[in-house]
Amino acid sequence: MTRVVQLLLLALAALCMQSAVASDVEEITALLQDFLANSYKEAAHERFWAEDLVYSSSAGLRFGKAEIMEGFASNTGTDDTDEEPAVTYVGEDVDVRVYDDAAVVAFKLVGTPTDTASGAAVLYYFNTGTFLKRDGVWKVVAWQATKIPPQ
Repeated sequence: MTRVVQLLLLALAALCMQSAVASDVEEITALLQDFLANSYKEAAHERFWAEDLVYSSSAGLRFGKAEIMEGFASNTGTDDTDEEPAVTYVGEDVDVRVYDDAAVVAFKLVGTPTDTASGAAVLYYFNTGTFLKRDGVWKVVAWQATKIPPQ
């Protein structure tokens, strides 16, 4: 009887772990999509990036959260603007892999110009991010963006 109880407890623990991982995958996916939808807002960047972020851009530049946030310094209070961003972003083919308090996210970023009359092309990137869960909050500590050439 003791062996049966042990097996049942083990199975229950495995189910709980799967549920926790599924919950983390859903949370990270929602966090990513929310960030992309609001990427023109300072508050979205403040929430998404960890203070110790390492970002490797598709232009071959490396920088951190401070440099990203500096880009909003000239914005002076327009974060809550009703203006439409020049490009809207969505993530496609999102793959989230959770490893305890770390997660790796890989996806295709699609940037669509909002002014269709401009003739600007849709932009495509492969992005890979590393999230850490600190004090119960997921934030990005490393990011890599690679532009997908037009085909």
